[in-house]
Amino acid sequence: MMQSNANLNIGWNFNNSYARLPQLFYTKIKPEPVPSPNLVVLNQSLAESLGLNPDALKLEEGIDILAGNRIPDGSAPIAQAYAGHQFGYFTMLGDGRAVMLGEHVTPSGDRFDIQFKGSGKTPYSRGGDGRAVLGPMLREYIISEAMHDIGIPTSRSLAVVTTGESIMRETSRTGAILTRVATSHLRVGTFEYVSKWGTDGDLCILADYAIQRHFPHIENNENKYIALLKEVIKRQASLIAKWQLVGFIHGVMNTDNMTISGETIDYGPCAFMDIYSPETVFSSIDTYGRYAYGNQPYIAAWNLSRFAETLLPLIHENQDEAVSMAQNEVTGFSDIFKENWLTGMRNKLGINNEEPEDEVLIESLLSLMEKYKADFTNTFRILTLNLDSKEVMLNNDEFKSWHKKWLERLERNQASEINCHQLMKRNNPAIIPRNHRVEEALKMAEEQGNYYTMDKLLEVLENPYAYSQEQKEYTTLPEPTNQPYVTFCGT
Repeated sequence: MMQSNANLNIGWNFNNSYARLPQLFYTKIKPEPVPSPNLVVLNQSLAESLGLNPDALKLEEGIDILAGNRIPDGSAPIAQAYAGHQFGYFTMLGDGRAVMLGEHVTPSGDRFDIQFKGSGKTPYSRGGDGRAVLGPMLREYIISEAMHDIGIPTSRSLAVVTTGESIMRETSRTGAILTRVATSHLRVGTFEYVSKWGTDGDLCILADYAIQRHFPHIENNENKYIALLKEVIKRQASLIAKWQLVGFIHGVMNTDNMTISGETIDYGPCAFMDIYSPETVFSSIDTYGRYAYGNQPYIAAWNLSRFAETLLPLIHENQDEAVSMAQNEVTGFSDIFKENWLTGMRNKLGINNEEPEDEVLIESLLSLMEKYKADFTNTFRILTLNLDSKEVMLNNDEFKSWHKKWLERLERNQASEINCHQLMKRNNPAIIPRNHRVEEALKMAEEQGNYYTMDKLLEVLENPYAYSQEQKEYTTLPEPTNQPYVTFCGT
C-alpha cells in the first residue's frame, strides 16, 4: 500500500517548479507500488552532497521511498512528455518507465531532479510494462558514477533497489528501480514536443524556464533565445569533446537523450572503447553506425539543428531572419567542439601551449593507434608514465618517429618535464569501466546476488587519476574473441 507523509529525517526539501508549468508538459502520476523492495546499492557520498541522511535511506521507510512505495512530503510525482528524433525519425515519446519524484533543493541551494527509472507504466509507455531489470540499472549506476569521477557532466545514480518482482524480457529477470539525479531532464526532445503540440506561448514558457533554471545570466540579453541556443551549443560542444577524449560512446544519441544542461543522460547501449577505431559501435540496434564514436560530434550538430528549429518563432518574428541567425550559431558548433577537443588532446599529451602543427601531431598518433589496433586508454597511460611496453605499435619505426617529434614538441613547452607529466596525469584516466569488468560485476550480481565484484570496481573507479598499484589489474584487456562486444537498450 502506498503511503505518504514520510520525510523521516531523510532531509528531502522539494520545490517542484516544473510541475507548476502547463500540464501539456507532463502528466501527474505516482510510481506503481512494488511487493518486496530491497536496497542493493546506495551512493552514500552523493546522498550526503544532496543534504540527505544515508542512514535514514537504508531504513525500511527510506527503502520504501526509493522503491516508490512511499511518497515524501512536498514531492509532486510526474512523468514528463517529450518527443524526439530516434535514428533520424521523429516520434512522440515521453517518460514511459520513469517518474520524477520531484525537485530536491540542497542546503546550498542547488536544484536536482530526483527520478525513478523502472517505476511502472505511465501514459507514455507505448505498450511497455514500465519496469526495469537489475542488470541495466546497475550498469547505469556504474557507468554514470565512473563518468562523474572522470569529470564528465552527467546524471548520477543515488540508489538501486530490487522490487521483489520477476520481469519478463528474453527470460525472467529480477525487477529493479534506479534513482537518478540530474540538474534537470529538459531535453532537445522536450522542446520538439512543445514545438509540435503546443503553442508559441507554451514554447516561450518552456524556453524562459530553461533560461531561469540553467542560464539565468542571459535573462536580460537583448535576444535571450538566440543566447539560449548559444549556451546549449557551448555546453554540448564541451560535453562531446570530453566523451571523445576518453573514448566514451553513448550509443543512442537521439534528440530525446540530449540535455539542455549539457549533462550525459540515458545510459543504455553505452560503453568505453578499448581498441581505438572511429567506427566503433556497441549498440545492437545501430546497424549502420549512425552513433559510432567518430560520428558523435556530427550527430551532436545535427541534434542542435533540431533544437534550433524549435526556437525559430522566439528568435525573430521574421522566419528567414530567424533561420539565418540560428544557422549561424549552429554552424559554429564544429569550431567550438574542435577548440575543446584540441585543448583536451594537448593536455593528454602534456602540451601546455599552442602551435599550428599540434593537430597534425595528434592526428598522426590517432592514425597509428587505429592502424595498429592500440588500446585507447592504455596508450595514453603508457605515454603518461613513460612505460616500456610490448605493444606492437610502440615497437615500430613509425611510432618511434612520432615519439621523437612529440618529445621535441614537449621541449618547446612553457613548463618543466615534471609539470608536463602532471598535466598528462590529470587528463588521462588510468582506468575506465572496462566492458569485461562491468559485465563480470553484473553477472555476479544478477546470477549470484554477490555485489563484492561491483563494489570493488566502483571503489577503484572512484579516483581514475590516482595511478595506484591497486588499479593496475583493471587496466588489462579482455581475452581476444571473434565476437564483438555488444550492448543493448535492455530494460
